[in-house]
Amino acid sequence: MEAVERFISTLDRIAWWGPTIGGEAVPLAVIMLLGTGLFLTVRLGFIQLRRLGHGFAVTTGKYDDPNEPGDVSHFQALSTALSATVGIGNIAGVAIALHWGGPGALFWMWVTAFLGMATKFTEVTLAQHYRVVEGIDRDPAKWEGTVSGGPMYYIERGLGPACKPLAVLFAVLLGITAFMTGNAIQANTLADTMNAQWGISPWMTGLVSASIVGMVIIGGITRIGRVTGILAPLMAAIYVGGALIIILLHLGDVIPTFALIFREAFNPTAGVAGTGLGVLLLTLMHGVRRGLFSNEAGQGSAPIAHAAAKTDEPVSEGVVALLEPLIDTLVICTMTGLVIIMTGAWDDKHATTLTLSSGDISWNADRSDGSIARGISAPTQFEIVDGLPVAATPDAPRFSWHDVRVDQFFTDVAQTAPFTGTIRPREGRAVSADGQEYTALYGNAVRNGAPLTMAAFQRGLSKTGIQFGQMIVILGVMLFSISTAIAWSYYGDRCANYLFGTAAIIPYRIVFVIMHFVGAVLPLASIWALGDAFLGVVIFPNLIALLLLSGKVKQLTDSYFERKPWVENAEVHRRIVEEKRRGH
Repeated sequence: MEAVERFISTLDRIAWWGPTIGGEAVPLAVIMLLGTGLFLTVRLGFIQLRRLGHGFAVTTGKYDDPNEPGDVSHFQALSTALSATVGIGNIAGVAIALHWGGPGALFWMWVTAFLGMATKFTEVTLAQHYRVVEGIDRDPAKWEGTVSGGPMYYIERGLGPACKPLAVLFAVLLGITAFMTGNAIQANTLADTMNAQWGISPWMTGLVSASIVGMVIIGGITRIGRVTGILAPLMAAIYVGGALIIILLHLGDVIPTFALIFREAFNPTAGVAGTGLGVLLLTLMHGVRRGLFSNEAGQGSAPIAHAAAKTDEPVSEGVVALLEPLIDTLVICTMTGLVIIMTGAWDDKHATTLTLSSGDISWNADRSDGSIARGISAPTQFEIVDGLPVAATPDAPRFSWHDVRVDQFFTDVAQTAPFTGTIRPREGRAVSADGQEYTALYGNAVRNGAPLTMAAFQRGLSKTGIQFGQMIVILGVMLFSISTAIAWSYYGDRCANYLFGTAAIIPYRIVFVIMHFVGAVLPLASIWALGDAFLGVVIFPNLIALLLLSGKVKQLTDSYFERKPWVENAEVHRRIVEEKRRGH
């Protein structure tokens, strides 16, 4: 296990922190993401502001022509992409950002989203322009789909055959990332939520959710589009509705909360796990990471779904993609962040079952300079007397849950019976002074991920007399995790199709379902760290291509808005609707 953790840590450091210059790490991934987004925003004339209204208009379907090449409508393509983006990142990702980076991390999520709108427009327009249409007259229900598109295609076809190795590298990396970010993390969060709420074993949750995902994805993009077209709006409406009620109940806290977010964005002092404490780079890093995980702008995944949209105008799908970071991060993630901060749940400790074999346990120690050393090796045993830890020396390892220390330990849920004895971390058990063994103790600990958001919703809605606020989050986790995994399966199988042809699609989907189950039973910290590491690596080939092909996007965009082809499409759509109404 330690070897795996070292591998994850090394990959994460390479991907996100980059080289060290003058003793300071250079965050290449952050610089590339924000820099590319800023460059595209300026070059395209702040298209995320100027053409946002047109994006909403195209999404309504009033310009749809069913005779144009593709597998799904504009709305279904957006729904599929949103199902991959509006999900666990909005529930668990925001909570994790606040836990590690403090309230200021939410500001950097906003920055990532705003600049990401231009990035998303660019990559989706390119995906449509350079996609491969395998036959517009084939059976539309064919399971492997009739079009394939995404960064691997615009890297090879846009930059030329000499860049095919870069396209292959991207396809390999995104195919692996799909197993982690879009699949295992979803299953892990669902299993963690079900276990925290009802004590359901992760393997049982994983078995059920993997079965559901498997039944849907075997049907291909047509079935995926139908399912996500229903799930995405439904789950967003339920979740946003609950968050909006809480925000309205705390209306007086809105302005102070925004003030806290802006203040902490540039002078962080409030990281729950201690990482905020004046370190701006860490707050920025966690905000950008979770922003990317949430809206996927620059990652190159969503263009694969948008490439399947029925259209012969690439820019018409690009403007639809503008809506994703807006809906996902600037609206839904903001609501989650406000709820967590306003209710005070983000830095509070909650009654927790401390399962002694859990991956949520870590160990830290005090340094002589007053800082805290994290991620140190677990001691052979950890002594506790009358519920209080006994530290042999000031720098001795201390028991932490989500990297924050637990102050007292009890043997009962009600926390009335203090524990005396030793915790044996490497054995996953505790032995009391009278020889009784425990596999779990109880105490107050901080929450992280989906359980933290659950606590915030529960606390926020309790003012209305609703005592089951956490059920909104649980329902959201159920729908979000499954719909996200379904959408990401399509991203992965397009990579497999690009690399090995249609014969690889079914085997890929089978492995995808297996990895969904595996993700459910792995520790939360490990699976998120692994997903983050691959997420940081996969963006580089895509961002390089976006910069090199930005001129082509500018040309396509200018041509589209000069020609105004949507006017003709609106007339075609009106005629088709009229013919259907008359029964033709």
